[in-house]
Amino acid sequence: MTFFLGVDGGQSSTTAIIGDETGRALGYGRGGPCNHVEASAGRAKFLAAMKGCLEPACEQAAVSLNQIRFARACLGFSGGPADKEALLQQMLPAEHIHVTNDAVIALSGATAGEPGIITIAGTGSISLGRNARGKTARAGGWGYSFGDEGGGYDLARQALRAALRMEEGWGAPTALHGMLLEASGARNANDLLHQFYTEAFPRPRIASFSRLVDEAAMNGDAIARELLHNAARQLAGYTAAVRGQLFAEAEPAVLAYVGGVFKSRVLLDRFVELVSIEEANRVGPPLHGPAVGALLEAYRYAGLTSIRLSNVPEFEK
Repeated sequence: MTFFLGVDGGQSSTTAIIGDETGRALGYGRGGPCNHVEASAGRAKFLAAMKGCLEPACEQAAVSLNQIRFARACLGFSGGPADKEALLQQMLPAEHIHVTNDAVIALSGATAGEPGIITIAGTGSISLGRNARGKTARAGGWGYSFGDEGGGYDLARQALRAALRMEEGWGAPTALHGMLLEASGARNANDLLHQFYTEAFPRPRIASFSRLVDEAAMNGDAIARELLHNAARQLAGYTAAVRGQLFAEAEPAVLAYVGGVFKSRVLLDRFVELVSIEEANRVGPPLHGPAVGALLEAYRYAGLTSIRLSNVPEFEK
């Protein structure tokens, strides 16, 4: 039997899936986060996370981690591959190891390896696509200082801007003002602004305030609704930009969306409406998760581009 490995290494957990040469998933496992490896403690956590996901995956596949050797392994990591590749070469039993970023494996999983585009909107935002010729393109992903439009951090920032304008008397009234103060315990919007600049409010915590925008919009707040519609327009703009680089007019493409921001029904409905203007787009949630995407990439690197997956774990569908 020939073994292939896909790994999704993220900021909250690390997931490994082992497959055979037919595309059948044999085993999977989850370990801890593995996004930082610079310091010695970080390297130890990274190796522990890898072992933590590989051991149960091997156990399910009825093979020992000490005995297995993968024909191809693809691993995608948030934060990129640069600081992890050397460690993996030392500890991972594989003939060929391919290390990439999390957006690539998210795309492959979302479209089940078909040509298409994934738009990701969590704390930040990015759109990535690949066509039938293997050409890739991206839009966004510039980080919180220069981009990430439509992501959770940007939505929270826009909500606070709206609250500040209201507080200073040059903006329309919005329920976001009171909701932000209640959620944060700040005295006023200006106080919250200064708190957001401190270490007590890292970017993911600030991004978590974006849920208030959706809550306010669902309760009829016009400002909050406009913020969500604007975020949807920006995310749809990313998607259209990638499509324009990769696909001809009327050429079919699978379009997937993923990330906490898309939990907002107001934003999601507007996003789907906008990207569906191009009738050749097939829009929907991801077909599979990123760990399956990494496994599909391992097959693709081996030239197995027509693999049909089977026995995929439910959490990765």
